[in-house]
Amino acid sequence: MNEKNQNRKIIPKLRRKILKTSEKRQRKISIVIPAYNEEDSLKPLFIELRKVFNEMKDFEFEVIIVDDGSTDNSLKILNEIKREDDRFKFISFQKNYGKSAALSVGFKYATGDLIVTMDADLQDDPHEIPNLVNKIDEGFDLVSGWKKVRFDPFIKKYTSRIFNFVTSLLTGIKIHDFNCGLKIYRKDVAHSIKVYGEMHRYLPVLAHWNGFRVGEIVVKHHPRRYGKTKFGASRFLKGFLDLITILFTTRYLRRPLHFFGTLGFLLFLIGFAIDFYLAIEWAFYGKYLTNRPILWLGILLILLGVQTIAIGLIGEMIAHHAQRVEDYHIKVLKL
Repeated sequence: MNEKNQNRKIIPKLRRKILKTSEKRQRKISIVIPAYNEEDSLKPLFIELRKVFNEMKDFEFEVIIVDDGSTDNSLKILNEIKREDDRFKFISFQKNYGKSAALSVGFKYATGDLIVTMDADLQDDPHEIPNLVNKIDEGFDLVSGWKKVRFDPFIKKYTSRIFNFVTSLLTGIKIHDFNCGLKIYRKDVAHSIKVYGEMHRYLPVLAHWNGFRVGEIVVKHHPRRYGKTKFGASRFLKGFLDLITILFTTRYLRRPLHFFGTLGFLLFLIGFAIDFYLAIEWAFYGKYLTNRPILWLGILLILLGVQTIAIGLIGEMIAHHAQRVEDYHIKVLKL
């Protein structure tokens, strides 16, 4: 009887162990890769990714390469890769829509429990994928790479630093590299974020403001081996314009007075302080105000402050009138 009782205790434990092992092996990783005119990089990337797959035998993989309207031989090479390994899938756009569109479509068709994004130019290292998985298993919902040592042109490197500093300051998210293409997401995060314009830069911001936990790890960055960078001054400007868009459509969409009221109050306060100082000089020291241009600056700032606060109040009335049911992101639902 004792042996039977021991077996009854041991067998359920073994079953649980087997189930846990099988669940771990069934985890699937989707790798979404936007590509635009990267014909020379696709085959080497394919080889490196297969090496990673062989190292991570406990995971199932799929790769979704989104050809963003390439005009070179990328499509032909993608067909060859697909024939060689059916884990590699691709979607080809009719024309160039941009990285955000490519990521959005890639997220839509990804079936993995975890979704990794990376660039196709070989500057992102596929061998960082195990490190990203280990980091997200610590309890994060999104983990972003940080290219601490970068191999980019001087202008791109330092404009990126300015961009990252300003974005971190305005959004309150303490990560160093918002624009790193190498990231990992839980499926729920990728499917809850709407990506358009140049919003791919701000996916950690959108995830954080939706209540997801965002982390960061240092990743390797390689010099560009083929082709040329797609970076340009226009993309830098568009990035900052999209940052303003995100701030308004998320943080201040339902409380416009918080933004306009703060700005208006600061303008009013500066204008009032200027004119108050001039009034003291006139009252106690007899200084004339007729030829003091700073007086008009103070008056102008006071008027601008009042008008800005008024804009915020009008915005609050519009937001209140157009109230709709909040789109809440529910983590657990048990009814």
